[in-house]
Amino acid sequence: MMPQENPQYQELMRKTLAGDARAYETLLKESARLLRPFLARYLKGNAESDDVLQEILLSLHKAKHTYDGNRPYKPWLYAIARFRLQDHLRRVYSNKFRHAIDLSDVEDILADPVTEGASSYEYLKDSLRELPEKQATIVEMMHVDGYTAKEVGEKLGMKESAVKVAAHRAYKILRAKLGGS
Repeated sequence: MMPQENPQYQELMRKTLAGDARAYETLLKESARLLRPFLARYLKGNAESDDVLQEILLSLHKAKHTYDGNRPYKPWLYAIARFRLQDHLRRVYSNKFRHAIDLSDVEDILADPVTEGASSYEYLKDSLRELPEKQATIVEMMHVDGYTAKEVGEKLGMKESAVKVAAHRAYKILRAKLGGS
């Protein structure tokens, strides 16, 4: 829920648009004070929040000429903040996913019915034994017992993200062992 609108912000913005540098400085400080709790809900760490806050304030500076003085200031500010936050999260997660491995090949192998040859159940079971114990347990729980990463994490006392990382590492080892690309 957005805090109540304060007419002070609209007045500061009007003065800013008229060229009052002191009003602009006050407006930026007040805007930063409003945005810090908003960013803290979505970002980890002060450094990341400060970076995004600077991007928002820069966007505010570039877009201040678009402000309609007859409308409340906060919704306009929070709209800019949401767009900058989305841009930041998109950059962060696109970089992470760009380096992620495609697990569909390994998951398909693990989900296939038992067949003769290298992908037989016995061969897979032998391959699982060569994995570190925790990784083997995670893969078995997820692909034999059908648990989700979240459920595996709860059962093993691990965070869901740690389970996924361990599973990815196990898949990589299995892919190499099974001759996958």
